[in-house]
Amino acid sequence: MISFEPKELTAAKLQSYLQSAVAPRPIAFASTIGKNGKPNLSPFSFFNVFSSNPPILVFSPARRVRNNTVKHTLINATDTKEVVINVVNYDIVQQMSLSSSEYADGIDEFLKAGLTPIPSDLVKPYRVKESPVQFECKVNEIISLGTEGGAGNLIICEVVKIHLNENILDENGAIDQYKIDLVSRMGSNWYSRSNQGLFEVPKPVANLGIGVDAIPDFIKKSSVFDGNDLGKLGNIETLPTIEEVSIFVKTNFAVKSVLSADDVVKQQEKAKEYLNEGDVISAWKVLLAVRF
Repeated sequence: MISFEPKELTAAKLQSYLQSAVAPRPIAFASTIGKNGKPNLSPFSFFNVFSSNPPILVFSPARRVRNNTVKHTLINATDTKEVVINVVNYDIVQQMSLSSSEYADGIDEFLKAGLTPIPSDLVKPYRVKESPVQFECKVNEIISLGTEGGAGNLIICEVVKIHLNENILDENGAIDQYKIDLVSRMGSNWYSRSNQGLFEVPKPVANLGIGVDAIPDFIKKSSVFDGNDLGKLGNIETLPTIEEVSIFVKTNFAVKSVLSADDVVKQQEKAKEYLNEGDVISAWKVLLAVRF
C-alpha cells in the first residue's frame, strides 16, 4: 500500500488518481448558449443527480489543469443561468468525445460532432436530438471550489422539463437499462458500457480534429457508417495526401482487390473494418482512394 497527502502530488497526477478510482461516472453532455446566441456543447463526467424533489442535477466544469482557464460551458451557464443536460449512450459516444476538443470560442460543437440541435421548450440552449434523455434545466447556483487549475465549479441545476425517447422504454413506461445503453467515464481513455463492460475511446487529437462537418457527403450519407464511425473519422487533424493514399493502395493487396471490384458499398465496408480495428488513417485512405 502506498500513501500520500494530496499536496504531495502534482495537480495532474492527483486528478488522474481521482478520475481512475472514483468511477464509473455518468456523463453530463451539457448544452449551453452564450450571450451572443452561439451554442456550445461539451461533456462532463463530474456529474450526478442529487435530489428528486426538487429534481436537482449537479455537474462541475473544472478549471483546466494545464493552464488554469475556464470552459465556455461555465461562462455561458454563469451568464444565462440555463443548460440542457443530455445523457450519453453508446450510439453517440464517439461524437461526444469529439465534441470535447478545445475548439475556439464561437465554433459550433454540434456541427463538429455531427449531432443535431433541436429547440428546447422552456430554456434557450438546444437539446441533442440523438441523446435518449434530455433534461432542460435552470441554474440555481454556481459554487466555485477554488481558483487553481483543477478546481471545480458546481453548477446546481433544477430540471424543468424531461424528454425521453420512447424507444428506450419498456412495456410499463419505465426506462429499460439495456435499451438505453448508457456509457460512463473511467480513467485515462477508458469508458464503461452499462450492458457490456469496458472499452476505450482515444482522446481527441490535441490540435483539433477536422470534425464531422468536414467529412464529404458521400461518406456522411452512406448507410454503412453510423454516428460513432463519423465521430472517429472526424477525429483526425489532417486527411491523408494523394501520395499517401496511392502508396497504401499499391502495397495492400486486399484493399486493391476491393477497389478494383468497383463496388462502393464493399469499399465502404472495408473502410468500416479498419474503423472497427481502431485504424482510422487506413479507413480514410480506403475512402479517399475511391475518389482519386
